[in-house]
Amino acid sequence: MDLLNSKLGRYTLGVIAHLLLLLAWYLFVSLGEVPRFVMPSPADTLAALFVPDYGWWANTLVTATEIFGGYALALVVGVLLALLFTWSKTLESLMLPLLVTLNMIPKVALGPLIIVWFKYGVFPNSMMAFSIAVFPILLTTARGLREIEPELLDLVRSLRGSRWQLFTKIQLPGALPYVFAGMKVAAILAVAGAIVGEFLGSDRGLGYLMLQVQVTLDTPAMFMAVILITLLGMLLYGIVMLLEHLFVVKDARVS
Repeated sequence: MDLLNSKLGRYTLGVIAHLLLLLAWYLFVSLGEVPRFVMPSPADTLAALFVPDYGWWANTLVTATEIFGGYALALVVGVLLALLFTWSKTLESLMLPLLVTLNMIPKVALGPLIIVWFKYGVFPNSMMAFSIAVFPILLTTARGLREIEPELLDLVRSLRGSRWQLFTKIQLPGALPYVFAGMKVAAILAVAGAIVGEFLGSDRGLGYLMLQVQVTLDTPAMFMAVILITLLGMLLYGIVMLLEHLFVVKDARVS
């Protein structure tokens, strides 16, 4: 089997790419004699993780809660709205243009309003993550549900299947590739939404910590916060990829 076409080969190349980036970072800082406050070395960045005053574990947990909480809510609401739209064309014609309009509002502009409504904390930042992640899931799921063959739906209806049976047995399995496509995009957006919320107003989290260490020009801590945020995003994206493999790719191979 060709190494480049195998799953192990793709993973290996991905690891090599990250190692090359790390090496380039080290060489750029070392050979270029870049000041530490401009760009720290990988070693300095790692050392910042062991500064106890920054409360890395607690702040990472807060940001993770905001990201995963907002993402989970976006997934549930997005799929349910898409399902309702397939059940009622009138509801879709009424609500979808309104949702498109609301989605055009810059989420940064919504931040101060969310703070006024819900104060500081995990919940408003989760709402920021939700507001930016729900629309891709809604659109892709709705498209996937529309792609189901009408003859198959009519057959289930003729057998007096309930709407819930129609959804769980026919519509959802057929729409899963579209659902996961939206979930992948939403995973990236949920991370951005949570961090934007922390930037605008928060007293905890990695985004809040970045603003605090920026005042003292502790660039290694800022880099470490960015790395931890990236790892949270990679974790969420990896979970989505794993679920897609279990429910879509694996089923496709079996069939």
